[in-house]
Amino acid sequence: MANPPDITPFKRRSDELDAQMRSPTFYANARAAAEVTREHQRIGELITKHEALLRTIRDQAEMRTLLRESSGDPELRELAEAELPGLEARAVELEAEVWTAMIPPEPTDSRNTVVEVRAGTGGEEAALFAATLVRMYQRYCETRGWMIEPMGTSESERGGFREATFLVRGKDVYKQLKFESGVHRVQRVPSTEANGRIHTSTVTVAVLPEAEEVDIHIDPQDLEITVQRASGPGGQGVNTTDSAVRIIHKPTGLIVFCADGRSQIKNKASAMSVLRARLLQKKQDDEQAKYAAQRKSQIGTGDRSERIRTYNFPQNRLTDHRIGLTLYSLPQIVEGAIEPIVGALQKAELDQKMAILTGRPFELKRAAQEDDE
Repeated sequence: MANPPDITPFKRRSDELDAQMRSPTFYANARAAAEVTREHQRIGELITKHEALLRTIRDQAEMRTLLRESSGDPELRELAEAELPGLEARAVELEAEVWTAMIPPEPTDSRNTVVEVRAGTGGEEAALFAATLVRMYQRYCETRGWMIEPMGTSESERGGFREATFLVRGKDVYKQLKFESGVHRVQRVPSTEANGRIHTSTVTVAVLPEAEEVDIHIDPQDLEITVQRASGPGGQGVNTTDSAVRIIHKPTGLIVFCADGRSQIKNKASAMSVLRARLLQKKQDDEQAKYAAQRKSQIGTGDRSERIRTYNFPQNRLTDHRIGLTLYSLPQIVEGAIEPIVGALQKAELDQKMAILTGRPFELKRAAQEDDE
């Protein structure tokens, strides 16, 4: 490896952060201090990996020299021949780790996340599958120790969801769930189908990083807030007061309705949280639209018109069309075992970012968009 990655700019940045952290007023702004500390730690890890890579490259050079000069010493030559393959493999591994560490983290990856699931085409079957996806995500969240906070649901006649919104709190939630945004297609025989025909339905999933107050400024005069009684079975405490909250953001026309809590105050706070998340997503989408042509093949763009995944129940098959991934373990997946899908999508995104960073050729494999009705 003749040219290891150059991390000189990162070293300069580390020196700048060191100086900031030595300032007597460093902790005056706790939020800014935490961000600087995290960046300093991340760059420190990069520098440590880079130093390990340089040491391994030097060890490789020494072993090659030993090979050239040990023609008269079979034992030394055998030692060098045994050591060199391991050093070469280690150098390749460390180089990949260094390049990976050079990729800046997405600022929203560590955010709590608002998940919105809506039934699309397919009527009652779409609503039933929306409920299946909600359960799938909730069970996945439970396995990771994340907290789930319901924010609003609209049930269908047969117990499905026309739409469901919930907030997920935990470590790196958006980093794990962001690839779920898009149109999910299901192919199966509905329970109401008398002739055994396979129906195709769709569900839309939106995954939004929770916006913080500093991200989005909302002028109170831009809001139209109304309260009303929540709908649902009679006699419940939630229906005895005007606790449901509906907020319209007049400049954008966005509407948020929350009625899951018994308290009007809690519902208003939840509705504002969802509104901020949607406004942040809109702001990010507007910015990304400028580069839409260059980002066509990227994963996780959040384009809801794109069919990202098919769940084919008769064939026990899941296909993620963005990366050509096919798994034959659908019962386990819909029970929350989506780690293989999340991991594959994260790797594809990382490979693409590394290709951009290193300038090496990269082509994202896509599954054939067959209509296996």
